[in-house]
Amino acid sequence: MPTMDQVNIKDKTFALSIPESDILQAVEAVAQCINRDLAGQDPLFVCVLNGAFMFAADLMKRIDIPCEITFVKLSSYSGDSTTGTVKEIMGLNKSIEGRNVVVVEDIVDTGITMESILRSLRGKGARSIRVATFLQKPDALQRDITVDYVAMQIPNDFIVGYGLDYDGYGRNLKDIYTIVK
Repeated sequence: MPTMDQVNIKDKTFALSIPESDILQAVEAVAQCINRDLAGQDPLFVCVLNGAFMFAADLMKRIDIPCEITFVKLSSYSGDSTTGTVKEIMGLNKSIEGRNVVVVEDIVDTGITMESILRSLRGKGARSIRVATFLQKPDALQRDITVDYVAMQIPNDFIVGYGLDYDGYGRNLKDIYTIVK
């Protein structure tokens, strides 16, 4: 399937900003770091749905150490902006007590969602918690959180594709697109 230079989703136009080849190269680099850092630690990956499903799938294909994966579903966006509050839609279905946990997130921007996730996981007795995010917006960060693995840093623009959406649409795009102003 050829790469498109622009896509229209609902009432907005988005331009190609990160092609699939660059995405997969960045995912591979994160996987290599995790394989090295967590060798022998039997980590539990906690994928944050919906946005991180593509990153988690591609990442897990490249993780070659013994591990498990589980999922949580949170919501903090409405349309193209954050609501400032984090709502848990689906919680953990597995104990993390004494486990080395890797949170797999699609994007860390304000840090509000990640701060909430980390607080919850610490309260459930994880031995260690690391964060792996596909994208990070350093200019948008409002919370004091540590992100251990960052595939790519991007400007504080609204994007879609590779699991990220605009009002539910665009998650299926294999590339990343930035909103056209």
